[in-house]
Amino acid sequence: MSKRENAIAALHSRLVTSLTTQNPAPVVLRSETIPQRIPHGGLVVLRDGDTVEETAILSPLCWAIEHRADVEVTVVGATPAARSALLDALLVVISDAITADRTLSGAVEWAQPGSPEFQDTEFEGAAAARSALVLVTLWFTTAGTTLA
Repeated sequence: MSKRENAIAALHSRLVTSLTTQNPAPVVLRSETIPQRIPHGGLVVLRDGDTVEETAILSPLCWAIEHRADVEVTVVGATPAARSALLDALLVVISDAITADRTLSGAVEWAQPGSPEFQDTEFEGAAAARSALVLVTLWFTTAGTTLA
């Protein structure tokens, strides 16, 4: 398994472990399309994201990689206050989960959640939804090639 895949899998595992303790628990997916119905506890989708920087370190050759994964959090609720409260609670759990183990059990050298970007969405004939996108930056080092 590549270091990149290992890092993203570790982040996904950390999110699943932390978020399933919530009541009601959100559904946590990786690289899936958003279902037509948002579960009562919310929906968290981890997207693999992009490598934003590769820095060569010589003697011996290795690469310092900065990769950003996207964590999309979507919730529904009867009122704007209910949606905001649930979304905020999930964002706090996500932040706490990452900052409690910055190395994601040794998969990365450092993991850093960014500030969320918020969006309200309304669907005709369905409950309104509130969502946030959190960029999580993962720093790790690979030997010899950026594909490792």
